[in-house]
Amino acid sequence: MAFLASDEMRGRGSATRDEHLAALFAASQFQALGLTPGGDGGSFIQKITLPAQLSSRVAHRIAAFENVPRTETWNAVAILAGSDPGAGAVLLTAHLDHLGVGPPDQAGDHIYNGADDDASGSSAVLALAHALAQGPRPRRSIVFALFGSEEIGGFGNAGFLARPPVPLQSIVANLEFEMIGRPDSAVGEYRLWLTGYDRSNLGPELAAHGAPLARDPHPAEHFFERSDNIALARTGIVAQTVSSFGLHSDYHRPSDDLSTIDFPHLIRAVQSMIEPTRWLANTDWRPAWNSGGKP
Repeated sequence: MAFLASDEMRGRGSATRDEHLAALFAASQFQALGLTPGGDGGSFIQKITLPAQLSSRVAHRIAAFENVPRTETWNAVAILAGSDPGAGAVLLTAHLDHLGVGPPDQAGDHIYNGADDDASGSSAVLALAHALAQGPRPRRSIVFALFGSEEIGGFGNAGFLARPPVPLQSIVANLEFEMIGRPDSAVGEYRLWLTGYDRSNLGPELAAHGAPLARDPHPAEHFFERSDNIALARTGIVAQTVSSFGLHSDYHRPSDDLSTIDFPHLIRAVQSMIEPTRWLANTDWRPAWNSGGKP
């Protein structure tokens, strides 16, 4: 996490060379764990070409940030192959990118490091990959995907859906990890919440198997629709986001840096999800949308 959120990574701006470097770093971590490549041409990288003309909303959003070409984005994707090819796959995701270099704050800091958003989630997925790759192979495959360009419209997740490393219908669940670097006082220290908790039976079942998951305490923010999970959910995959974002004031500001991360919370949060995820990868149980829950 110290690398991803460092000033040297210049905020990992969406579809910039810094996002590409972050993807290459994640790919090197996956390779070191002996995972199977899930990217293009037997690599751990998926490259996605952005539209020649970005939407006016996206163009307006990035206008205040560093003026660099934004023509491609990159995902880092790996697979821990399961022992039963017919059992399906669990998908663990986060987004690599943040805002990059932009308007300075009052202290003159112009690097939007994105430590909580979402170096914390990306680090969680890498840590889970490390933990789950140890010991016996799970029954289900586990796909680890770190998406690019979430901040400018989800081009990374769109590329993943267009070229999935496993059949989409085989993915039994997607857990997106988004902003888990600080506790949310609304649910308590060392606890996490799940977007769209009542939309499916995934959250309650994971909680029953030890995950410290609560309902999203901020329903007015519509977080279920605001991360990469929503694109997967719209295909029918039970896809929800794990978070502990307490609406802190450093959101999308240069002050979202490493000094603000509560590492005891982050470490315990990641550790708390290892065994519930391992259970999900080994069980016959398959999550389903509740009535009216599928977007």
